[in-house]
Amino acid sequence: MSSFWSGWIIALTLICLALVIGVLFFVWKSQRKGPTEETTGHSFDGIEELDNPMPKWWLILFVATIVFSAVYLLLYPGLGSWKGFYGWTSVGELEQAQLKHDRRFALEFARYGATPIDELIDNPKAVRMGQRIFINNCALCHASDAKGNFGFPNLTDNSWLYGGSSDAIKTSIMHGRKGQMPAWGAVIGNEGVTNVTHYVRAMAGLETGVDEQTLAAGKTIFDTTCVVCHAKDGTGNHALGAPNLTDNDWLYGSSFAEVAYTVRNGRNGVMPPWKDILGEEKVHLVAAYIYSLSKKDEKSQ
Repeated sequence: MSSFWSGWIIALTLICLALVIGVLFFVWKSQRKGPTEETTGHSFDGIEELDNPMPKWWLILFVATIVFSAVYLLLYPGLGSWKGFYGWTSVGELEQAQLKHDRRFALEFARYGATPIDELIDNPKAVRMGQRIFINNCALCHASDAKGNFGFPNLTDNSWLYGGSSDAIKTSIMHGRKGQMPAWGAVIGNEGVTNVTHYVRAMAGLETGVDEQTLAAGKTIFDTTCVVCHAKDGTGNHALGAPNLTDNDWLYGSSFAEVAYTVRNGRNGVMPPWKDILGEEKVHLVAAYIYSLSKKDEKSQ
């Protein structure tokens, strides 16, 4: 904060405080010194307001609030860049709370962090801790039930862009992911976009009644431009984060218009890295929670 704005805030605060004191003093001096039967002229519902002075307890309470505010402004920040005699800051308060938290849970986090994820998913308390961390940090994109949103993957099934092993999930959370689907509209043209869209949807069993010539043209384009990432059979590539196009899990929608838009304009997906935000031990717990979601069906069998 610049010295000008600091001075401006200090001046406004002190002026407001002085005005409040002035008004209180003026009212105290101008009021009657004792009770009276005279009225102020105000009357409502048969009740008349007497012109009596303010009660002493009210004046004392008012003065006490002014004294409190003056002491507060001396001890805590409130006057521009003045830090107060206590030197309190919100950052310092946060750091103290975090330190208290770390002291309380550090050993527990360390113990869970040293336990393999494949074993940790059998610990209900650890999974619940991972779930709470997930809800506080990941639910904005993946939803509180981890079933995802448009453009954000469902984490409760067995369809994974970068692999569904415990190590792959943890790596995704730790270091983040950057998925990129290039735009092909300018390369293959509108007709090419239409043909390859029909072919891709047909691979997933979503196209019926499309003539063989259109599908053949789409396959030709797919085999020359798309197989590098999605493989010849369309099952994708975990190393590149290229999705499986033969199932019914679609990150950006499976309708003809949505698939055509993806082919024509491309997509860019970013999963931010959480290592520096959560730390490895908390990431380990979140990975265990997510891994446990995809294993529920296996355990129920």
